[in-house]
Amino acid sequence: MLNRRHILAGLSCAPALQLAGAVAPEWNLCIHQTTSSAAGYRKSLEGYARAGIKHVEIIAAHVDAFIRTDGLPAAKRLLGDLGLTPVSHGGFRGLWEPLPARAKALEDLKHHAEVAAGLGIDRMVGPSGATAKFTLDDYKAAAGNAQEAGETAKQFGVTLMVEFNRSSTFISTLPTALRIVREASHPNVKTMLDFYHYWAGLSKFEDLESIRPGEIHHAHFQDVPDMPRELLDNTTREIPGLGVTPIARILPTLRAKGYSGAFSVELFYPKYQTGDPYDVARAIREKAEPFLKS
Repeated sequence: MLNRRHILAGLSCAPALQLAGAVAPEWNLCIHQTTSSAAGYRKSLEGYARAGIKHVEIIAAHVDAFIRTDGLPAAKRLLGDLGLTPVSHGGFRGLWEPLPARAKALEDLKHHAEVAAGLGIDRMVGPSGATAKFTLDDYKAAAGNAQEAGETAKQFGVTLMVEFNRSSTFISTLPTALRIVREASHPNVKTMLDFYHYWAGLSKFEDLESIRPGEIHHAHFQDVPDMPRELLDNTTREIPGLGVTPIARILPTLRAKGYSGAFSVELFYPKYQTGDPYDVARAIREKAEPFLKS
């Protein structure tokens, strides 16, 4: 439930928005292809379109396999024929951490950024999945790493987005992601918010207040299941509305911070990933879409 502070904050903003003639940010329900990982590129997209989904997040495993047999122009044409708008491509690990594997990650980034640009996508997700032990000195290199990755992405007209991951040993919280992006200060490096990593991880509710207007560039939209937090892992994600995340409290803050764009539902449960993409997309629309229209 909204507490008194959030209600008063919303009321205090309303007159200013009305006076300025401001329009509420546009929010679009999107489905991340990881949610249908077993279906492949064509089948997942066809199922989503039949269910009335208009926005999708592409993953390399699906689109690269399709391109090998049908080509990049066909991959883009399929999206257009189905009336789908691809909003993001990802995720690609190893871009931010000062580790030996980073050189290969940067080289691979060129291919994936080229594919994204070819599909008309202007942003890519870069999650931090590190498991190594880091020191404070390692964080001093993070801004430079982000700048270098941003320069690579800039060649293709693509923006990279730092995704904090609850299990990462390098970037596991919203404040750390924001700090690295701010220190990098590169136009092609932004921050994204994953609802699952935010609420199931070490971030605090008050961290949302530290977001500056326009800083969040993309959102992954999931719920945290009602179970002991000790049992949570990166796969335990639910359709928004089926868990215990205080989504109705989080969304007003994102609106106040000016977030506009996609809310991409990314799920890992086998019942979703191996299910019929049409049925899964219908279930997602039924539970998740009302949040974005309220």
